[in-house]
Amino acid sequence: MQQGPAVRRRKLGEELRALRDRSGLTSGEAARLVGWHQSKISRIETGRSGVKVEDIRLLLDAYGDVVRPQQRALLEALSVSAAGPAPGAETGRGREWWHDYRGLLPQEYRDFISLEAGARSARTVELSVVPGLLQTPEYARAVTRAALGGLPEPKVDALVDVRLARQCVLRADPPLELSAVLDEAVLRRKIGGPGVMAQQLRYLVEASRLPQVRLQVLPFSVGGHLGLTGPFVIFSFPNIADLDVVVLDHLTSSLYLERKEDLEAYSAAFRTIQAHALPPRDSSDLISALADDA
Repeated sequence: MQQGPAVRRRKLGEELRALRDRSGLTSGEAARLVGWHQSKISRIETGRSGVKVEDIRLLLDAYGDVVRPQQRALLEALSVSAAGPAPGAETGRGREWWHDYRGLLPQEYRDFISLEAGARSARTVELSVVPGLLQTPEYARAVTRAALGGLPEPKVDALVDVRLARQCVLRADPPLELSAVLDEAVLRRKIGGPGVMAQQLRYLVEASRLPQVRLQVLPFSVGGHLGLTGPFVIFSFPNIADLDVVVLDHLTSSLYLERKEDLEAYSAAFRTIQAHALPPRDSSDLISALADDA
């Protein structure tokens, strides 16, 4: 159980070591090729230190033909999220825009956004609020005010801007594939008042029609279910084996689970919850009916 950057560093190190082995180089030989001390290679491969994008490029050039172009792009993006890039750094989905907000956002939130931006897919179970990627501006503002009472209005505005900017992953090329299961309570809790909630529900119906979004509702009639232990998100990544991570949000922190056993347990839980939820079409019909009644 680790924080986001530590997970990224270890995974990045494992992948770089695998590529070095595939190239037939020892760590000493690789170090000589790029002009480093062998200990630097060791620290990177064991995840004890981060690595700059420029250093990643040196290593990948040294490893030669064993590195696929698509794999190179993802490893460079992964090094950004592991080491903490400067504003203006690039990833496969564009500039790391959230670092412009580093004075406002805690490190854990920036870590979460970096995972979201680099993932191929996200599977999430939500019990209390609409997922951030599917929130309207008015709903996001109401959630922010409720969760962070007393926050000055300019900071509320900035946090809403961040929430909306995150949604660009659903319009990227390729887009993030989002599978979300919402407890019925999410739809019935009138955050922001009836008007804001009706607008939010109608937006959910529109979003559910996107090919990259699968939205399901877990109705009250199901009774108790695995999701009652708490909301979670599973991020999956392209091209790099064993990179998936589960994120659990708490009031003052986030936990990142990346052990194989944890991933299997949460993936199985998601499949079970999804199987008990209404099919996407029935879910959309229920959301539409609740929007009309709001």
